[in-house]
Amino acid sequence: MDIPSDTPDAMTLPTVAVVGLGTMGTGIAETLARAGREVIGIDISDAAAGRAVAAIEASTARAVERGRLTEDERRTVLARLRTFSDLRAAADAPLVIEVVPESYETKQQVFRELDGIVGPGTILATGTNALSVTRLAADSAHPERVLGLHFFNPAPAMKLVEVVSSVLTSPRAVEAVTALARDLGKEPVAVGDRPGFVADGLLFGYLNQAAAMYESGYASRADIDAAMRLGCGLPMGPLALLDLIGIDTARTVLEAMYSASHDRLHAPAPVLGQLSRAGLTGRKSGRGFYTYDEPGSATAVADALTPAEGTGPVAARTVRSVGVAGSGTMASGIAEVFAKAGFDVVLAARSPEKAQGAKDRTAASLARSVTKGRLTEEAREETLARIRTAGTLDAFAGVDLAVEAVAEDLTVKRQLFGTLDKVCRPGAVLATTTSSLPVIACARATSRPQDVVGMHFFNPAPAMKLVEVVRTVLTADDVRATAHDVCARLRKHPVDCGDRAGFIVNALLFPYLNNAVKMVQEHYATLDDIDTAMKLGGGYPMGPFELLDVVGLDVSLAIERVLHQEFRDPGLAPAPLLEHLVAAGCLGRKSGRGFREHLRR
Repeated sequence: MDIPSDTPDAMTLPTVAVVGLGTMGTGIAETLARAGREVIGIDISDAAAGRAVAAIEASTARAVERGRLTEDERRTVLARLRTFSDLRAAADAPLVIEVVPESYETKQQVFRELDGIVGPGTILATGTNALSVTRLAADSAHPERVLGLHFFNPAPAMKLVEVVSSVLTSPRAVEAVTALARDLGKEPVAVGDRPGFVADGLLFGYLNQAAAMYESGYASRADIDAAMRLGCGLPMGPLALLDLIGIDTARTVLEAMYSASHDRLHAPAPVLGQLSRAGLTGRKSGRGFYTYDEPGSATAVADALTPAEGTGPVAARTVRSVGVAGSGTMASGIAEVFAKAGFDVVLAARSPEKAQGAKDRTAASLARSVTKGRLTEEAREETLARIRTAGTLDAFAGVDLAVEAVAEDLTVKRQLFGTLDKVCRPGAVLATTTSSLPVIACARATSRPQDVVGMHFFNPAPAMKLVEVVRTVLTADDVRATAHDVCARLRKHPVDCGDRAGFIVNALLFPYLNNAVKMVQEHYATLDDIDTAMKLGGGYPMGPFELLDVVGLDVSLAIERVLHQEFRDPGLAPAPLLEHLVAAGCLGRKSGRGFREHLRR
């Protein structure tokens, strides 16, 4: 079935009705008005309509102050918006966008009423991000004209719009709203009808796992959020983002996703239900995972869960000299970080030549900093002078801290820690930079497991601010305190976590990457559309497939296997497509081909 041939295209959508003038509806109305459309805003609440007009007045006033609009343009934009409390105001609109609360009953009632008001060629779009567009369309008198048009909050700023088709949707309707989205300055992505679509389908699984991680007591809310901001370059941590979205809204989305997928990763973490039932729904209520100075505010304030400053339980051990074991990129980067911070560094590898090669890599990195004006030539020379090389770990005899940065192989690491146990002085702290292996296994290779801690630096170590401080059940209090003290001197941000697979960042990041691979494997969306959706809709600095190719598909597969083995959750099993690519030697940028083709350097 198709809709009448007089269905409008983007050029003949001069008027758009927006039903529901909450935060999202108001943002969509402003976006349309600023793009030259006449907007009919409809809400059963006169107060909501008044707030919408006031919000758009304030937003456009700020745009004038910032030079993005002239005063005349602002007056024209405001004149394009008219508000009503009766759906019949939408009678002549060629496009109606529904943005009422996420409830089938509420949305279906709106569509049923619109069926009796608008013409047969009018396109009806739902702004849902969780409910089935097909189910909403099937209840309409004209299911072929119903589709999803999912904007992201704040609608005027966010570039992504997901255009959602059901099996019933007319291609002409899709073409019209896709063209409209482009005319609004947005990036439309075509997706099929499944809960969460692309961006939220990936985002909410990640948010749910973060909530479950917090609920388990594995890491604090501040450390979880800092880890994902600093370790992945995200604009917000997951728990702060849940507060912004609304914890009740997130739970609704996850319930819809779980009912379709039956994947435990989508089953809402119990804490989301507990907070929702208590009315602690995030910023809008003034309290969620964090406490805010008032409902609707973005300013978090100290509460009972905020750690008191200056209350460290034990003193740190003195660290003046550091040994770094390894000859790869991480070892040379970590050596650079310590030397720049004023530590005396011994850089040891399996041979003097390998150790010198690692120092040469450090020298090249420092030279680039000089070229970019971030470092003086004098500071470069002083930093390099603090690094001496050695072809044996015997050179670590006098160091206060030994940092292992060798291959991610447990047998290799255990052997190295056995050697460190013999050569390092009593009281020296022994640290591993592993990203996925059990720290306790390294500790048990020594006679002093209480002195062993994980210090997971992120690549590139000189640039990345995050260090995951991984404490085993045997790590001494002053060793953990020493790791924190050292991070402070390095100007790094330490986050505490326990000794389990993935720690914080990888445990949240790699299931998200794996789910993205499953989307492609199931032919739900393309690589480009998924990458675009997560960059524009989720604020990620890289799309999942860009990141997988950078990290290396073999490395990613190894981490996902470790996570699956540790947690035994079927949803964490590596996607077969990833396994097949690795088996074919398609490892990403380093091999010239991964999910995409790359030029070999």
